[in-house]
Amino acid sequence: MIRFGTGGWRAIIGDGFTKENIRRIAAALARRMVREGCAEQGICAGYDRRFLSKEALVWFCEVMAGEGVRVRFVNMSCPTPQIMFTVKHLNLPYGAMVTASHNPAVWNGIKLFTAGGRDAAENYTREIQEEANALDSDGIRSVPFDKALEEGRICFIDPRDDYLDSILRQVDTEAIRKRRLRIVLDPMFGVSLTGLQTILYTARCDIDVINDRHDAFFGRHLPAPNPDTLVDLQYAVKEHRADVGIATDGDADRLGIIDESGRYVTANETLALLYYYLLEYKGWRGAAVRNTATTHLLDRIAAAYGQECVEVPVGFKHISAGMEEHDALIGGESSGGLTVRGHISGKDGLYAASLLVEMISVTQRKLSELVHDLFDRFGELHTAEYDWPLTQELRDGIYRIVMEERRLPDLGRKVEKISYRDGCKIYLDNGWVIIRFSGTEPRVRIFAEAETEEAARELAGIMACHAGLPWNV
Repeated sequence: MIRFGTGGWRAIIGDGFTKENIRRIAAALARRMVREGCAEQGICAGYDRRFLSKEALVWFCEVMAGEGVRVRFVNMSCPTPQIMFTVKHLNLPYGAMVTASHNPAVWNGIKLFTAGGRDAAENYTREIQEEANALDSDGIRSVPFDKALEEGRICFIDPRDDYLDSILRQVDTEAIRKRRLRIVLDPMFGVSLTGLQTILYTARCDIDVINDRHDAFFGRHLPAPNPDTLVDLQYAVKEHRADVGIATDGDADRLGIIDESGRYVTANETLALLYYYLLEYKGWRGAAVRNTATTHLLDRIAAAYGQECVEVPVGFKHISAGMEEHDALIGGESSGGLTVRGHISGKDGLYAASLLVEMISVTQRKLSELVHDLFDRFGELHTAEYDWPLTQELRDGIYRIVMEERRLPDLGRKVEKISYRDGCKIYLDNGWVIIRFSGTEPRVRIFAEAETEEAARELAGIMACHAGLPWNV
């Protein structure tokens, strides 16, 4: 069965990710567009470097064309945020991207976007999911790709320049030029390299690159920028005496950062730094929106400037909705995705990287110094994150303990409140811990935050043991 999660539809290639399911999703979306009267306005569609991504998009677009929808096909692998930008820029009702983002190489999937370049809201994906699962594949109409091209039902587009020019207009390239930074880029075998090189070369940065070839197995690593996957980047930064190392995930909507000393800068620290930079140095004002598993350091920064910090469930579509509702300045998550008011509504690793390079240039500070200054002003908060694969039996047991019986562990701290909005989150006097099921993979995750890394790990461990999960950290 097709099931959309927090980041679109994802499935294992050859299991759930099949030609039949791809065609069903395309038909369900196309028929929705026909009913809404926007089939002629059409859809923008793109793909990343994963195995079968381009072929899957061809199957998808053949059905869209056959069902009467005009298709704008980006005929080269590209970042997910470029598709979101194009939906907004061309005022299209829908967009689609074949990607499984940061999932392992055996996965692939489809992300859907709605008007304005936003992640499709839950009501959209739920209705498309239900219609797709109910479809008889024999009744799906399609047109061979080459024939659809000849008839104009599908046309090739190249929106890359518009997308990159939009980012360049929003960053202070003059300040970056004066700083003459040396940067190491790690696209993690994904799709960000051309775009990031174009932006940073335009700003006269010196660039070194690792992991840039097309490898559908992502170097046999998870294509997610985290401390375990960025060891090569840490070595490269130190070897080249670079000012910063920048990594993006497989479809370039998430960011990972290594400072000049080779230390991994957490996604929470990056998000907090950029929010502080926008408030303090650029003089902008507005709320921050974070998901329930993201640092409360944002709350402290917001309060210091008389702003609000809004908490939403995990899934960037909730952050996008919160940004719009509160006219927020920044929105982000602990996995490395963020967006800023005035850009696209979804997360964008290229834009975030460009803004971070601007911050280093304008402040005239080393990245490690900026993190130290941030903690000096707002106090230290450190997070711990762990995850486990799930069997159905294990999932049922955790759900019974945590969500049905609502039994809580003794965390040794004062409990301020408890939320079951997205998993179970326990708010403490100086920290928090949450356990929740992943919306993109069969895994359970625990996040915790406290004044030290050791304290955060302790909170996570107590919650893990309480839920019956193995703990040997």
